[in-house]
Amino acid sequence: MSDEKRLLEVFGRLGDEQQDRLIAFAEFLAAGAPEEGAREPLAIPRQESETVTLAIRRLVRTYPMLDRRRLMGEAAQFMAQHAIDGRPATEVIDELEMVFARHYQKLRERGGRRDEG
Repeated sequence: MSDEKRLLEVFGRLGDEQQDRLIAFAEFLAAGAPEEGAREPLAIPRQESETVTLAIRRLVRTYPMLDRRRLMGEAAQFMAQHAIDGRPATEVIDELEMVFARHYQKLRERGGRRDEG
């Protein structure tokens, strides 16, 4: 079975909320390369009733200079903790914010040069 067919099969078995999460994560992965010109995080406020999915979208927009591929694994773990383990969204979002901030700090320490390894 092709990857595309497998993905569609899995997608069809998910509930509406899980489908939304999968779409958001796919968009996160497909967002492409970071914007080279952006050097400072954007001031995008956290909404009071923000979901984990919306938080990831906000953080990707807040930190456009970060390499999303390097964040993929950690973001997926947090999404799973929330979706599968039932961890509260506020806790997951707090940690996601720390992860993005830590990656941004590391980028600054390297003088804005992305670590390719």
